[in-house]
Amino acid sequence: MKFKISCFFLFITLGIQAQYTEMINSNRPGESYGAYSVGTNVLQIETGIAYGEDNHVLSLIPDRTHIDYQYQIRYGLFRERLEVILDGTFVSAEETLLRGGTVTTSRFSNFKSNTLGAKYLIYDPNIKKAKEGPNLYSWKKNNLIQWDDFIPAVSVFAGANLLFGDNPFRFPEEPQSSIKAALITQNNIGRNWVLVSNLIVDKPTTDFPTYAGIFTLTHSIYTRTGVFLEFQTYINDLYSDEIIRAGAALLVNKNLQVDISGLINFKDSPERWRAGIGASYRFDMHTDEYIIKDAE
Repeated sequence: MKFKISCFFLFITLGIQAQYTEMINSNRPGESYGAYSVGTNVLQIETGIAYGEDNHVLSLIPDRTHIDYQYQIRYGLFRERLEVILDGTFVSAEETLLRGGTVTTSRFSNFKSNTLGAKYLIYDPNIKKAKEGPNLYSWKKNNLIQWDDFIPAVSVFAGANLLFGDNPFRFPEEPQSSIKAALITQNNIGRNWVLVSNLIVDKPTTDFPTYAGIFTLTHSIYTRTGVFLEFQTYINDLYSDEIIRAGAALLVNKNLQVDISGLINFKDSPERWRAGIGASYRFDMHTDEYIIKDAE
């Protein structure tokens, strides 16, 4: 997850490397992006499957059950601060409508989302901390929460939504491609907590833009296990909602993570829930990029 189990043994070493960590750095099982990249020449695949229902109190709107096939492919490109991301969900859905005592069922499948973009780290407070080095006289200073933990790493994301053909998940007159952008912050608080925030503008040039915020708090409870709680809100003229997600992740080894998660929302039309499992695997071909201290 975003916190690299057990704070992933800190994001930095005396080395100092800007992004790469010894343990896999996965965005799963939450929906937010962490500020840090996977590292140069690292290919990472994050995938999962979830089952869920959307149930309406209004009988004129069909209820829906569906299976979500989630995928995210990340690759560290050129520099430690930059990664490219292909992120999407393929959905197999079934809609059921009860009208006049007759149940009508329809099935359809397609990509609900498919976004290709790039993320770039524009500020990393850990670089300054690593250059200063550990405090050799204070265990407290090195291990407990400090005020400078609340200074976040900051990244920006820009990408294109790509949905082609006759897609039932596109709104009427939606173009086949559109813009998505996000401001991403990440606070590593002490040794065991991480707070990630994503402020998102999605499809701003279309008739129905979406403005969203995702806020993810993660906590490592054992060396290889962590839990997360996530709140998402989004505003759209067609549909707005607030969602709570929660789950856990287990670090199997330094390149493999498995996870479970679920969500509920705050509306009754539809009333939504999901439950899913997933895994993230890293193909580690990393080459070090060091930050050299200035000579004094």
